[in-house]
Amino acid sequence: MAYRALYRTFRPVTLDELVRQEHISRILANQIETGRIGHAYLFCGPRGTGKTSTAKIFAKAINCLHPKNGSPCGECEACRALADPSNLDVSEIDAASNNGVNEMRDLREKVQYPPVSCRYKVYIVDEVHMLSDSAFNALLKTLEEPPAHAVFILATTEPQKLPATILSRCMRFDFKLIPQKDIEAHLRAVFEKIGKEYEPEAVAAIARAGAGSMRDSLSVADMCVSYSKGKLTYADVNEVLGTADLDAMCELGGHLLAGRAADALAAAEKMFAAGKSAGKLAGDVLQFLSRCTVAKLCKNGNDILNLPAETYEEVARIAQASNERAILRASEIFASVEADLRYSTAPRIVFETALVKASLPETDGDPAVLSRRIAALEERVAQLSAGTVPARQERASGAPREPFGASDAFVRQEEEPSPFDAPAYAAPRAARGAYASGASVGPAAKSAAESPAAKGKQVGGAAADRDRAFAYFIRALRSGGKNGVLFTMCQDLEWTWEGDTLVLITDNEIISRSLERADHRQAVAEAMEQAGVPAYAVRLKGAEPDPREAGMEQLRRDFAGADIREK
Repeated sequence: MAYRALYRTFRPVTLDELVRQEHISRILANQIETGRIGHAYLFCGPRGTGKTSTAKIFAKAINCLHPKNGSPCGECEACRALADPSNLDVSEIDAASNNGVNEMRDLREKVQYPPVSCRYKVYIVDEVHMLSDSAFNALLKTLEEPPAHAVFILATTEPQKLPATILSRCMRFDFKLIPQKDIEAHLRAVFEKIGKEYEPEAVAAIARAGAGSMRDSLSVADMCVSYSKGKLTYADVNEVLGTADLDAMCELGGHLLAGRAADALAAAEKMFAAGKSAGKLAGDVLQFLSRCTVAKLCKNGNDILNLPAETYEEVARIAQASNERAILRASEIFASVEADLRYSTAPRIVFETALVKASLPETDGDPAVLSRRIAALEERVAQLSAGTVPARQERASGAPREPFGASDAFVRQEEEPSPFDAPAYAAPRAARGAYASGASVGPAAKSAAESPAAKGKQVGGAAADRDRAFAYFIRALRSGGKNGVLFTMCQDLEWTWEGDTLVLITDNEIISRSLERADHRQAVAEAMEQAGVPAYAVRLKGAEPDPREAGMEQLRRDFAGADIREK
């Protein structure tokens, strides 16, 4: 005997065997028991939810001589007659290939003949929405007032395409998607009947792939049974579905959410080299982000995801290291990418662009992203104003910065003493600071600056600890409390000494331009004065120092208070 697919072998033959369509099977069973059989039924809903199977069961049940609980007994003369494929009392019509007006006219003529060996003559019209307008018009009158022995059952996945005149003449039954747990239970029963060993996570993966369709789930299960000769494992199911390797997907997702764009691109390149398409990989990334959302928000996330224990632990670790805003933003980006890839002639470039965009939120000018970044800064400033500072983690030289919102925990610094915890230190204002603010240097200030105690504490002096200059500057900037955003920007600056000038170095052009603003320049100059730094400069990493600017700085130091302008 030829092999039959699982979805055909295990097709339900009674209403009780239908999975999670109780609202329909109960109505049909009551109609059969009471004899209140309608003349036209419309079964609509997603594919693989049991529409055609229900229609076949109902067609046999209304003709069965001894129905049991609304289902055919399978033993009487009528049931045996209908089991013969050549029986003409139950006709299945494919409207997709018989959608013309001539076919419907032929049906209208044949429906007048009584059944051969049964009580009712049943016509099951599958994919009825494919009929043409003229075919619907030809069917309309017959559907409204058919002979007493005729019953029509129309099945469709798109009821919105049917004319209102057809819908109003039918009893409509909406089939719903089957929950994953019910699909899993049915798959386990099928595997046990065929003697196939399996892992629970493998069954869960097959059920998820079916997306609520029992037929799709059984089709995937059929392929998995053929693929695996021994016990069916979770890895076997992923191979059949073409899903990216779990370890590789965790690596890519971890780099993405941590803001490591270069590493994320390298991980994606490995998957492309293994033969993954951009569309499939985008779907895998979106599924990974969905799992991260569940692991981040749900206490018992694996009860929902049904992943292997070690895989779930890795997903949960990545999710907990990120925050909700970063995961949500990446999900929104890749949700739109899936649609863009369908019409793109360069799908790989579209995917890589989305990957970089999701990894580097600071480069995104989208208003929604900017509003999130501003909200994160405002929250950080509020915490700083309350006397707390963010918990910072050391990062290796050259490592990428933490993306916005990657750490929202704020703690009070109670570690070993640092310049921030030292007693308030108010070094006298230097002449350069007075020039920067437009004020003159009075005699009292000059005498204080020239005092031996002040000279000993000025960072630029020979007796000062120049390695702590930047820390004193940050503390002075923080104690001012006037500009929290400026303080946040300066925290991550690199610095070096060039003579008596403290050079602040950044790799971000936006921060470099912001520090050159008049108000920021004045605030930085005042903080430098309080820290005892005689002169400072701001430089973009990789840019050569401007000799003219260095000369202007020297002139300002030598001729403090003079009106020096560059022409």
